[in-house]
Order: sequence, then C-alpha cells, then structure tokens
Amino acid sequence: MNIYGDRGNVIVLQKRAEWRGIPVTVTYHSIGSSVSDITNADILLMGGAQDRQQHLVAKDIEGKKAEALKKAIHQGVPGLFVCGGYQFLGNYYKPADGPIIPGLGIFDVYTEHPGKTQKRLIGNIAVESPEGNTYVGFENHGGRTYLEKTAQPFARVLSGSGNNGTDRTEGVLFNHTIGTYLHGPILSKNPELADWLIAKSLEVKYGLRETLSPLDNDIEYTARDTMLKRLGIWTDIGRKWEKASRDGSPCRRDERGHQPMFCDDAGQIDKEVFRNREAFFMGKGSEL
Repeated sequence: MNIYGDRGNVIVLQKRAEWRGIPVTVTYHSIGSSVSDITNADILLMGGAQDRQQHLVAKDIEGKKAEALKKAIHQGVPGLFVCGGYQFLGNYYKPADGPIIPGLGIFDVYTEHPGKTQKRLIGNIAVESPEGNTYVGFENHGGRTYLEKTAQPFARVLSGSGNNGTDRTEGVLFNHTIGTYLHGPILSKNPELADWLIAKSLEVKYGLRETLSPLDNDIEYTARDTMLKRLGIWTDIGRKWEKASRDGSPCRRDERGHQPMFCDDAGQIDKEVFRNREAFFMGKGSEL
C-alpha cells in the first residue's frame, strides 16, 4: 500500500544505510508475493491506501503471511507502518461504508470512520515523543484511531490532529515497530527515526549495538525547523530549551538513542546550536 508517497521512506533508509557502507536489498511485497519476503526482511514498511485496497491486502495476507508478520514484529524486527498500514496492524478498521476490515491485532488499537459527512484530518502535524523529541509530518486520514489499555502512543500532538483529533495521542509504539499517521514521508524530515530503524535492524540481525556513524543532517533539520516555526511550536519546545540553557543539565537520550536537537554527541548542551535555533524560532534569523 502506497498512495501518499510513503515509498520515500524506503529511499531514505536505503540511502542512509548505503552512505555508511551498509549494503541494502529492497524487496517490494505485492499481492501474491511469497511469504519469504516477510520472513527474510530486516526492516518492514507499509504505507497507506484507500478502503478498497485495504480489503484486497487483508484477503491476501491472511494465513501464513499474517502469522509471519506477527512473528517478525514480536521477535523485534523493526518496522514503520503509516496510515492504512498502521490501521491494518490494529484490531479492526470500520470504514464509512461496507463491512469491518479485521486487523492483525498486533497493535492494541482500533479505527473507525465517523462517516463521509465528517471532515478528514488533514494538514501539517508536529508531535513530541515521551522522551521530548519533536517530529513533523503531514496527515490525511478519515479514520479515527483509539488506543486500548495496553497500547503505548508513539507521541503527543503539539499541532495537528493525530490519532483521532481529540485525545492528543499520535501513533503507537510496539516493540521496535512504529505505527503512525505521519506522511511527508516521515523519515525525510526526521532522520533520527530512520537511523533508529537501521540500528535496530543491525542489532536484531547481527547482535550489534554500535552507534551508527554520523551523517550531515543540516538539510533535514532545516526542513523540520522550518515547519516547526510555521506551526508556531516555539511556545511548546522553547520552554525545554530555555530550562536547559538556564541550568545546563546533561542531555538524556531516549530509548531510540535520540537526544534533543540542542545537544552534542557528548550529551552536553551545544550552546552555539541552541543560540542559532533559539534565534530561528524567535524570528531573529532565517537560517541555522
């Protein structure tokens, strides 16, 4: 499933791996493809689709393919499932018309479309992870997703709608797999997530827990910061920056190995980066 440009996530992962000398083989799994495409995968990705395509995919994947996908995710194979792919891994999706589409039950969530008279949730979105990292993307979905008791949200909405437009949750995180409504594609403006997926794939496949060699992310960070400024997010994330600047506290990495954008590799506040980004968000400059 791929109707909103989510194939771009494949390109981002491929390039960021190859730039580090990590060989990549991309396999596109289609209706009728072998179950071995799933069992041999080191990273799993699925994009969005309309209701008709979701019905077709649900019919094709039932049985051995579904069991293989469940097993891979439970064993820690990292994955990124966007929009329709996210819904598909939930308990079920109830479309505006037609029968309920059963999900795989990997994510403890369910999705219901409120009806064709209700507005779709569309627009730029910014979210904050539980560890304080900020990500941006673009959402476009009619279904509303609700987390059950065992589900852990991927992030909290700072601007936009997220899972359902009411509870401020966005996506879900299960094991090493992310379900999200963030298109964009999400990995192009949030390279840390791409690197987390690559690092987890190496850890699961080879037992390697080494830090990936750094890449130049200036273009990606500028794109993200531009969107954050456009959405007026300074009020939310600026408080953290101000506090960090004031008390000089060490930066903490989250469980994905990420740290706030104003921290250096040694886990300390990079004062130059902080000042530049502070000026950017406060409208004192247009470049980082």
